[in-house]
Amino acid sequence: MKNFKIEIKWAVRFSFILLIWMFLEKTFGLHDKYIAQHAIYTNLFGIIAIIIYVFALKDKKQNFFNTIMSWKQGFISGIILSAIIALLSPINQYIINTYITPDYFKNVIDFVVENGKMTVENAQGYFNLNSYMLQSAFGALAMGVVTSAVVAYFVRSKNQN
Repeated sequence: MKNFKIEIKWAVRFSFILLIWMFLEKTFGLHDKYIAQHAIYTNLFGIIAIIIYVFALKDKKQNFFNTIMSWKQGFISGIILSAIIALLSPINQYIINTYITPDYFKNVIDFVVENGKMTVENAQGYFNLNSYMLQSAFGALAMGVVTSAVVAYFVRSKNQN
């Protein structure tokens, strides 16, 4: 556990920042009044996620690997970070959809059905807490692995594989 202290710290920070982001989306009306623009603006969180991964891997390089970290070490650290974020994702989704924006699923279902993008049944099957818990966990893991590979390349020490 001591070896993963930095990844745990950054996964918790990631989760906290995600909750703040969702609160801001809700505050700016992206979960109701401006729900049509939600898909565009919610993807901007990806930039923040990459920045968090950069800080996390730099922290690992500096404070665990004593400033000398290979791509492989950074990649493995990023995968561990991604796995912890994925494990925290269902808890985040519960908090988001229970406390921050409890009407989001109703609003998005109404929006996609009214705009002919999905049937009621398909929308209800896709936009619900269980579905979002799974999507967020697998999405965090998949995107985290890709992000880890790229960020580890740039954060690695010079002359390291």
